[in-house]
Amino acid sequence: MYIKPLALLLAVFLASLRLAAQTAPAGHVVVTHLDSKLLHGNPGGENPRRRVSVYLPAGYEASPSQHYPVLYYLHGFTWNDSLIFNQDGMKTLLDQAIAAGQIRPLIVVVPDEQTRFGGSWYTNSATNGPWADFTARELIAFIDKQFRTLAKPGSRGLAGHSMGGGGTVRLALAYPGTWAAVYALSPAFLGPHPSYLPGPGVGPALRATSAAEAQRVHTTLAAVSLARAFSPNPKATPFGANFPGSLGADSLARRDAVLARWVLASPLYTLPIHPAALRQLRAFAFDWGAQDEVKHIPPTCRQFSNLLAVYGIQHTAEEYEGTHGSRIMGSTGRVYQQVLPFFNKHLDFSP
Repeated sequence: MYIKPLALLLAVFLASLRLAAQTAPAGHVVVTHLDSKLLHGNPGGENPRRRVSVYLPAGYEASPSQHYPVLYYLHGFTWNDSLIFNQDGMKTLLDQAIAAGQIRPLIVVVPDEQTRFGGSWYTNSATNGPWADFTARELIAFIDKQFRTLAKPGSRGLAGHSMGGGGTVRLALAYPGTWAAVYALSPAFLGPHPSYLPGPGVGPALRATSAAEAQRVHTTLAAVSLARAFSPNPKATPFGANFPGSLGADSLARRDAVLARWVLASPLYTLPIHPAALRQLRAFAFDWGAQDEVKHIPPTCRQFSNLLAVYGIQHTAEEYEGTHGSRIMGSTGRVYQQVLPFFNKHLDFSP
């Protein structure tokens, strides 16, 4: 059978890529635990002992004098660090990316911030505890002490997807000088939108009388999680939070005072207060799928990009053809194709 030279070259190239992936030096993932002093005794009953998964590149043990930049990656709602590595395939992706030159060797840290109700939203809460401080302060100090990091802001990056994407933006605004560059994937809760403020889960959450009831349905779980994060009230039963609605005889009435707390906690409303925090970054980027099933994400991302432009903050914002979870992981996904090269360009890889 005759094969055209171009097709033959393509076949050889693809075969070489597969071989390179199979023979690429492999890093390994260390699973450790941080006994958080900040989260200890939180009224919401969240476990202060937090699992942290840490990717160490190939050669880490063999080169004891070498130090590495660190990328902190924040997982999404109801997800965790273990699923990032064991289901999403982050370790294989990093091995391949380093072998292919998409990024130089680095350490990648994924903290477990799944809570009793799906996620911390990476924010300080009177009910859940100070998760923002935990992530931006306690976790970084722990990693710098336990591993051979380049312990300086210029060698530190922050990224995340969905809840983690929103957390990435929120932390970048709240803790200037901590990271050199940040990249948010499909960031959730950037600003208010009718699809979730107050959202379909608020009514069922108000009717629920136990954690088990709230955990059965995703929209109810999300409403409880958001309320515990952004309108906490440790004395309120059964969830330690106020909700942006109240139950009438046969309808749900809005509670504007609580709704305002959710709105004011969003980056669209905190950006005007802290614009300098994003200006000091070397680079700031975010992207989202045009067909995202989480309906508030595309419009609020566009609004946030417009507001950044108003404040003259340099950034990259890209809408691509994809859904909430498509085109994120894998060798054709956004992490491999966009995120890792972004940090390879903007982080310091030497002292």
